[in-house]
Amino acid sequence: MSADGQGGNHWFDDEAGPVVRPYAMTRGRTTSAAQHRLDLIAVVVTEPLADDPEADPTLSPEHVDIVELCRDTSQTVAELSAELDLPIGVVRVLVGDLVDAEFVHVNRPVPPAELPDESILRDVINGLRAL
Repeated sequence: MSADGQGGNHWFDDEAGPVVRPYAMTRGRTTSAAQHRLDLIAVVVTEPLADDPEADPTLSPEHVDIVELCRDTSQTVAELSAELDLPIGVVRVLVGDLVDAEFVHVNRPVPPAELPDESILRDVINGLRAL
């Protein structure tokens, strides 16, 4: 009898299906060269002239899924993580691979320090209304 007291393997769950550890999808890597640019709201966009990702034998099914999800509509790293049901860290590594392979590019959000002050925008709107 096993440790779960049921005589079966307590690490297997029929409802969960096959389980693949996240580090297996990234070949054990936890970072990529492009990862420093990939915060949660960074927008991933498929390169317009990118080849068919399914034809590249070095890409995993998850890589292909990311390219396909971003082909129709740009997606943030957080949206990709939710859509693919993968941890953020895994998505960052996979997107970094795709950036290196030139299948996608990443548009970084504007840092808050570089955004115009709200009071300036209000003054511009008020000035336009006064015209």
